Amino acid sequence: MTRALYLGLGCLMLVLGAIGAVLPLMPTTIFLIAAAWCFARSSPRLEAWLFEHPRFGPTLRAWRDDGAISTRSKLMACTGMTVGFVVFWASASPSPLLAAGVAAGLALCAAYVVSRPSPPIERRRD
Repeated sequence: MTRALYLGLGCLMLVLGAIGAVLPLMPTTIFLIAAAWCFARSSPRLEAWLFEHPRFGPTLRAWRDDGAISTRSKLMACTGMTVGFVVFWASASPSPLLAAGVAAGLALCAAYVVSRPSPPIERRRD
């Protein structure tokens, strides 16, 4: 029963990650990390498939092995958060208090992303 729940949740996370791969403001990697976590508990074959995927595998392995995020991914994440905030600000006309709260939340998320190490291969290139 538990294995089936993790498998279903992993498949849901995989679908959300696939949607995020084509929609500009929806994240991809976090859903794939969650899918890999679920598949580790339900389907080693699907977990291996994710980690060996030519496009997403290196990013997932860097996170699993080192908690690392590439410089390019950090830049894209921070840019996406900034664009998302600008769209929120322009389209919702939030109160100053709400805007400050959203900005603070996004700044904390950006600080976390930027504070992660770079993958070992990237560190060697620097």
